[in-house]
Amino acid sequence: MKSIAIGIVLALTLVSVFALGAYLRDIGQAYERVQGQSTILTSPFGDIEYTEIGSGIPVLVIHGAGGGYDQGELIARTVLDERFRWIIPSRFGYLGSTLPEGAAWDEQADAYAYLLDHLGIANVAVVAMSQGGPSALLFSVLHPERVSSLTCLSCGVVNSATADQAQADQKGNTLKALFKVDAPFWIVSKLFKRQLMVLIGADEKVIGPLTPPQRDSIGQLIEHMNPASLRAKGVAFDNEATLPGARISAIKAPTLLFHAEDDGLQLYHNAEFAASTIPEARLVSFKSGGHIVTIVEQTIIREMLQEYILDRGSEPEAAGT
Repeated sequence: MKSIAIGIVLALTLVSVFALGAYLRDIGQAYERVQGQSTILTSPFGDIEYTEIGSGIPVLVIHGAGGGYDQGELIARTVLDERFRWIIPSRFGYLGSTLPEGAAWDEQADAYAYLLDHLGIANVAVVAMSQGGPSALLFSVLHPERVSSLTCLSCGVVNSATADQAQADQKGNTLKALFKVDAPFWIVSKLFKRQLMVLIGADEKVIGPLTPPQRDSIGQLIEHMNPASLRAKGVAFDNEATLPGARISAIKAPTLLFHAEDDGLQLYHNAEFAASTIPEARLVSFKSGGHIVTIVEQTIIREMLQEYILDRGSEPEAAGT
């Protein structure tokens, strides 16, 4: 019995050593991936981190919860092509962007305007995903002259008092807890990826039929949430800030909404509310796809979104620049 016990201890020790080695390797690579790849702009809102890719019609790409400019780049590659100039900031509290004390979505919207001024861009098409929606919507409210079109991909807009909303809020709180330090999220992203997909709004009916390329895309999206601790302040802010709600009735920009009816994180009522509140907004809904509908229905969304932006255009440079 003693030899068996020793064998078990040795086996557990080896597993722990290999697991620690894998963790240190992966987290080291994650930190290396997000460092030195972006530009930091000093502003009245603190540091604004961003990247630019390509040329053509400028598009402000606003990432979702758990993201940063790196997630924004994944979103851009999913729905845009080389005809567009991608401008991709990290939102407040994500990676290299400051979270100003007492900030709200309004200040984040103003920070986008400051970034565009710095780049000499008069107006942009705006593409936002998930919890990138509130600041994109308020950017359209507060700076209407800067927005040639607005596209929302499964975006948060308004709260409700339903049981489904309470369940979705609990998922958000769980994600907030996971992002506090690097190790817990890394473990979940490696060992419990399917459960994490459910947590981010895709149920088993959505996960089951996914193709290998779709699974790869979702896996990359999850992988790019590492290192989690560099995104913790942003995730907390996303969970605590007040959604824009009825304020979006002031939006003048042409608005296109994509949303799945079975989204378990940003519930479908967000899209219904936006479609009924924003003047002449167009809602394209899908029966299934959950919160990953942009990947599940990539071909349709990519084609419609690009056509929508191209039809409305934008001014590539600010007057006098």
